[in-house]
Amino acid sequence: MASSSRALNAILPQIASAPYEAHQKARTFASRYVKSGQYDTAIDVLFQSARELLKTGQAGSGVDLAGFLLDVYDTKGETVSEESRGRLTQLIALTGPHGTWRKTLVDKALEWSVKHGDCPAGDQDLHHYIGELLYKEGAFDTAEPHFLASGKRDSARLLAEMFLAWSVEEGATAGAFALRGIIPYLQNGNILAARTFISVFALGVPKNPDTSNVPVGSDEVILTKDQAVNFAQIAVLTCQRSQGEKNKVLRESWIRLCGTYQSRGGVLALPEVRASLNEIGNLYFAIPIPRSQQANPMGDLMSSLFGGAPQQRQPTRKLIAPGGVPAVLD
Repeated sequence: MASSSRALNAILPQIASAPYEAHQKARTFASRYVKSGQYDTAIDVLFQSARELLKTGQAGSGVDLAGFLLDVYDTKGETVSEESRGRLTQLIALTGPHGTWRKTLVDKALEWSVKHGDCPAGDQDLHHYIGELLYKEGAFDTAEPHFLASGKRDSARLLAEMFLAWSVEEGATAGAFALRGIIPYLQNGNILAARTFISVFALGVPKNPDTSNVPVGSDEVILTKDQAVNFAQIAVLTCQRSQGEKNKVLRESWIRLCGTYQSRGGVLALPEVRASLNEIGNLYFAIPIPRSQQANPMGDLMSSLFGGAPQQRQPTRKLIAPGGVPAVLD
């Protein structure tokens, strides 16, 4: 790789006093390096220039260079790695929450990670970083789709903590948030994330003082005052042990579980929730979906629970093969 020192020595000293000129020089130098195939040098110039511009509050110029950086990533065929992701997370953090600059950078970074990474919804670690950043800033609604798209255990844990805080802030029932967490994870076949989420979430919901916790195999259901939270715990454990149409006992258990709790009314009886649970029943237990049901009730489900659906694209769901869900996921 050719040294980027010459370019950076001409750019960085100008940032404090003449940021526009520094920005233009960075673009000029980077364009020359790209034309001569010196992609790594162009990347270094753009990254360091964007970083210093963002540090001085020049969000527009910094994000413009960050976007150029991603264009060079794409041209070079740069794959997602700790180094390539790390440059982006630094720039995203420095962009700040004000205006639309961060969203512009985040959207383009995720598009690159879809194309050059292994996950169809975008790099899991990048999603997790963005979700955690937004969560810490109190932007719960925009953090949520990133935690869901990440699907990592740490993302599920933070989503549960965030939903507990959100339910208190909004004065909403815990059960609605419990379903909002487990249903997308289960629909994407991510048992581990669903289990992590509901385990953390249930611990933060007031217990029912008149009952004891219920053992389910080697697991335990924490009986809370919220029926939907209790349902969510049992639903995840039931799906975890699914074996498609092979295990008729578990299929009947799922049908009885849904029927029992839905007969009590509340959020579980909402048509949109019923439709999502029908999808899960088909996914894990090969139970046919009613012909009258729409193909994808997820958007209506989120609207019915909270007035808005996650905007981040989720991975395409697939039918889980018999025996595809391990009995133990610790």
